[in-house]
Amino acid sequence: MDARAEGLSVGSAMAEPIVPVGPVAQGERISSVDVLRGFALLGILVMNISDYALPEGFAYNPRILGLLGKSSLLLWAGRFILFEGKMRALFSMLFGAGVILLTSRLEKRGDAAIAGDIFARRNLWLTLFGLLHAFFLWWGDILYFYGMTALLFLYPCRKLKARTLLIAGALVVLCGVGYRTIRLESRLHLAQRAEAAKRLQAGQALTEEQKEDINAWDKIVERSHPDPKEIEQEIAEMRGGYAAVFRHNAPIVVEEQGAGFYRFGFLDSLGMMLLGMGLLQAGFLSGQLSYRAYAWIAVTGYAVGSPLGLVCTWQVWRHGFEPLAMLQWEFLPYDVQRVCVGMAHAAVLLLIVKAGALRWATKSLAAVGQMALSNYLGTTVICTMVFDGWGFALFGRMPFYKLFYVVALIWVVNLVSSTIWLKYFRFGPLEWAWRSLTYWRVQPMRRRELTARSGIMAARA
Repeated sequence: MDARAEGLSVGSAMAEPIVPVGPVAQGERISSVDVLRGFALLGILVMNISDYALPEGFAYNPRILGLLGKSSLLLWAGRFILFEGKMRALFSMLFGAGVILLTSRLEKRGDAAIAGDIFARRNLWLTLFGLLHAFFLWWGDILYFYGMTALLFLYPCRKLKARTLLIAGALVVLCGVGYRTIRLESRLHLAQRAEAAKRLQAGQALTEEQKEDINAWDKIVERSHPDPKEIEQEIAEMRGGYAAVFRHNAPIVVEEQGAGFYRFGFLDSLGMMLLGMGLLQAGFLSGQLSYRAYAWIAVTGYAVGSPLGLVCTWQVWRHGFEPLAMLQWEFLPYDVQRVCVGMAHAAVLLLIVKAGALRWATKSLAAVGQMALSNYLGTTVICTMVFDGWGFALFGRMPFYKLFYVVALIWVVNLVSSTIWLKYFRFGPLEWAWRSLTYWRVQPMRRRELTARSGIMAARA
């Protein structure tokens, strides 16, 4: 059943003719997916803002810049429980769903023979955008992960049944949990490390394995409790000119886009994308489930995920953000609570869309979702301009709670600018470039330009 027949469209979409071998037309969009994508994109900034504005170690220990007040610690805890990983999981799921939407639309139009070519070009360009974004603007890019994961695995999975995709996605996520558990255990040989420390203090020689145990733990401690001089150096570099920021970020990008991708990002992205493909096939993301089903998913997701997130946060807080507590309580139960709460968020939003409520809000969210690439990269430009030295150099200057004033301002910019832009144009500026490169043909940008072309085609026919 077409989701649009269920009254899920938000706003008065301009009807557009279906153009062979071209981007999605407005009438083909599933607006519930756009709304969810816009919501996830705005939510991701809640987590990313501290990476833009504060030293890297803040993610592991929010007290590295000094003691936080109770209000800031509560804000930090609420952010972890409601947003950490949840928005990225939802965004990844929607990217996976997009694979099916893209290829099925091409096949329905009779372009099945070139669907693989279009898919490959689309994701190759996305991978390149990600590399450029990471190296020249901000190290925390996700586009490279998405493009690489899609190229490696997603295309052959597009025709699998919903149940198969959901099981495969869950298994990949569990593989990620197992990998982190094994990795954590290998790095936390407490007894062995204690013995190695005693031998070191006694001036005795250490085995290579004992040296590795100590070095691994020292790196963990260094990340969560960095030396004040290192923090000062990082702040100075980030407040310097563009060259200083580039030099500081480059090694982080190499680590994140290299070992970080295969160590964590790949399984994380692939598992969530497969789940998203399955959820679309099952009708969840397109709003085809019953009100009762969405309500049940929301209640169950919050009932399981929120208490687990609360317990993890409390344990980390109670242990003073010590490395062992961070590793044991934040990362091992991580995927269970993030998937549960992320699904609950999505279910609540889909209930709102399905009921046709808050249309003023869902219409703006859908606009943000349609321009996700432009808004994502545009947010990086705004944040780096505000916090990096080539802009206003506010890196490390703003208290944690004040960062959310910046978040709110960027949300307003995204919501308002996207809504206005799409009144006159078919795509966001970067979406237009991406589609033109993918289809290797300049796409009509203005809505009236498309209408004029359609009129000429109809007259010739």
